[in-house]
Formats: sequence, structure tokens, C-alpha cells
Amino acid sequence: MKHTLAWLLLLLVGLAQGAIAEEAEQGFTPIFDGKTLEGWTGAEANYIVKDGEIQSLPKKGGNLYTTKDYADFILRFEFLLTPGANNGIGIRVPNGKHASTDGMEIQILDDSAKKHQKVKPYQRHGSIYGFFPAKTGSLKPVGEWNSQEIRCIGRQVTVIVNGETIVDANLDELAEKGPADEFKRPGINSKTGRLCFCGHGAEVHFRNLRIQEITDNTEGASPEAIP
Repeated sequence: MKHTLAWLLLLLVGLAQGAIAEEAEQGFTPIFDGKTLEGWTGAEANYIVKDGEIQSLPKKGGNLYTTKDYADFILRFEFLLTPGANNGIGIRVPNGKHASTDGMEIQILDDSAKKHQKVKPYQRHGSIYGFFPAKTGSLKPVGEWNSQEIRCIGRQVTVIVNGETIVDANLDELAEKGPADEFKRPGINSKTGRLCFCGHGAEVHFRNLRIQEITDNTEGASPEAIP
């Protein structure tokens, strides 16, 4: 009897957790079908689809863009870093343009690599490249899967890695202050554009990419009101 009750309790807990997870994902649409690069364009030859993942190829580079523009959104995905890996997630990037200058780039980086120990704070993983440094310490060891969420709603950008908020920045404030480096970065004022992977010659794996577009009636909602 005790074993039966324990099993039933575990079953109920599992069902409840599944219901919570399903509710949290309501409104999200996959942007990768797990089989092809349909819906993506750009440096397609430098990325492969394998095991339900998009993988950037070593010693290859270039941007892989969505074929659709996104203005306000919540992007969720998982990623796996290889040693020394370097990539990025471009947001609000004009098609074919440079992510970190004409749009914005959320850095994807193996912070633990020896060769990256002297990078600037605004180049660390999760940072808004050239503008805003992310908090460090949220990444799992290289070779393990991480979860990441990027919220780009109005003039606020929030980055959450493995459940920890590492960036919460106002773009108007960043634009007024200006870039942290010597480059011109007008993309900080962009209101819409493509998402893209920013290949920098390293192997990085991405999977479970899904997005929720935020409409005008949710733009002003508190973070707690958005799944």
C-alpha cells in the first residue's frame, strides 16, 4: 500500500509539473523544425542540421538569419558550447547586415576558455555586445546543455541563462550613454529585424528554438505577467 501511494504521489507531481511546463510554453512557436533550415537564410553552407540541432561548423563563419522580422518577442532555446566556442544571437538585425552594429548581438561565448580570459566585460556570454556586460557564473560546464531566454520588449532587453537573469538593460539608456568601445553601433535604436546566429568559426549546438511575439497589449505588462 505504501509503495502504491508513493507511486501515485510521484505520478501526480509529474503530471502537475508537466501541466505547469505546458502552460509556460503557451503562445510559443518553433522557429526550427529540427530537420531542415527552412525559415532560415544567409550562410547556410556554414551550418548543419544534425540530431535535431542547428550546429555552426568549426572554421566557418557568417550569419544565419531568420526569414522573418521580429520586433518584440521572447526567444527561448538551448545551446551547447564546445571548448573556446564563440557565436552570438543577433536581434533586430536588418537582413544581410552586421549583427552587433546594425542590430544588436547577444554574445554566446565559452567564458571559461583561457583565450577568452582577457575579453572585455561587454564581450562575456549573454552581454549586449559593445554595450552592456552580463553577470557571469551562470553557464554550465562546456559540453553540457544550457537553457537561455532573451526578452526584447520595447526598449528593455533581458537575458536569462539557466534560470538566472544576467542582463536587464534599457536600450534608451544604453543609446544615450553610447557604445563601450570605439565602434559606431546604430542598431541599438532598431525596433525590428531578423534574428540570426553569428558564426565566428567555432562549433556551437542549438536546439528547441521557439519564440513568442509580444503584441501591443502585452508590451507594458510586468515580466511576471508574461510566461
